[in-house]
Amino acid sequence: MSERVRAGLVQQRWTGDKDSMIAASVDAIASAASQGAQVVCLQELFYGPYFCQVQDTEYYSYTEGIPDGPTTKLMQEVAERHGVVLVVPMYEQEQPGVLYNTAAVIDADGRYLGKYRKNHIPQVKGFWEKFYFRPGNMGYPVFDTAVGRIGVYICYDRHFPEGWRAFGLAGAKIVFNPSATSRGLSQYLWRLEQPAAAVANEYYVGAINRVGVEPLGDNDFYGQTYFVDPRGELVGEAASDTEDEVVVRDLDMDKLAEVRELWAFYRDRRPDSYESLVKP
Repeated sequence: MSERVRAGLVQQRWTGDKDSMIAASVDAIASAASQGAQVVCLQELFYGPYFCQVQDTEYYSYTEGIPDGPTTKLMQEVAERHGVVLVVPMYEQEQPGVLYNTAAVIDADGRYLGKYRKNHIPQVKGFWEKFYFRPGNMGYPVFDTAVGRIGVYICYDRHFPEGWRAFGLAGAKIVFNPSATSRGLSQYLWRLEQPAAAVANEYYVGAINRVGVEPLGDNDFYGQTYFVDPRGELVGEAASDTEDEVVVRDLDMDKLAEVRELWAFYRDRRPDSYESLVKP
């Protein structure tokens, strides 16, 4: 029999306050687990609004320590309760004034495995992220979990191919990209970039987006959360572009070996010729 991983993605609209947003996400994880999901990823900055539509120090209050903050501790309990691997994107305070856009990775037994800090930080209208976040300083870690090796890229990161390749070179089987992305600016890229990354790097990608228009701005988050396989084909349908949804799909891990044998991109890559690509 083929090896399959049942994976879940949670697409939500802002509920209006942090506590109810966390409660809704815990319920969504339970829903995914009841459908057999073994790994679940939440959306970017999951417990708050996408406050980067404005520049206001008030929103520094959404920060928490990772892994010592209350939400990480709660999600460790949730992961252990349901026996699922969790990817939990939050607003991290390393120390006062040193803040990151971060995702914690928690194994199915509740153990905290580590975190990924968003490396590429935008600063354009409606996405004033440099006001809130320092660029990540932990590279591109891949985590050994109960469902295999996984990586996490966050939203704007997806426009940069180097990190996608780093995850593949480190043996990732699934890479999650939790996002907050809106109609107009980048919607046409949503069905283009992540399938292309899955093909080029020969793994599964889980692309998560929120939905709705939030009170802080006119960004209309268009959902359409999906999984894509290493052939660039969606695994089932994408989620709604307006409604909350829990997407659960079976990912056939045997397809990874089939694609690598067919295309052999890792065999044929030429790192000896790429030195100039990383010069400042």
